[in-house]
Amino acid sequence: MVLNVTDNPDKKRYEVSVEGSTAFVEYIKAKDKIYLTHTEVPTALEGKGIGSSLVLKVLEDLERQNLTLVPLCPFVAMYLKKHPEWKKLVMKGINIE
Repeated sequence: MVLNVTDNPDKKRYEVSVEGSTAFVEYIKAKDKIYLTHTEVPTALEGKGIGSSLVLKVLEDLERQNLTLVPLCPFVAMYLKKHPEWKKLVMKGINIE
């Protein structure tokens, strides 16, 4: 599934609309760091891989912007455990096991 994920700086979140619903990852940016604080996928969209696809698109964008990731959201942390190739973005000293 190809998602058209957009950064909505006014709402401080990455978001995607699917089937009339919006899934999003909220963030706080501070200089060269970004704190991913919360991921939300509407109930109607759960189980379709949308959350994981959304997180992947966010991580690709963070890499493009050369931002350091601080994953405060449990869903993002779980994604990083399953896809350790993205741990390169995580701030040094943060352990994701």
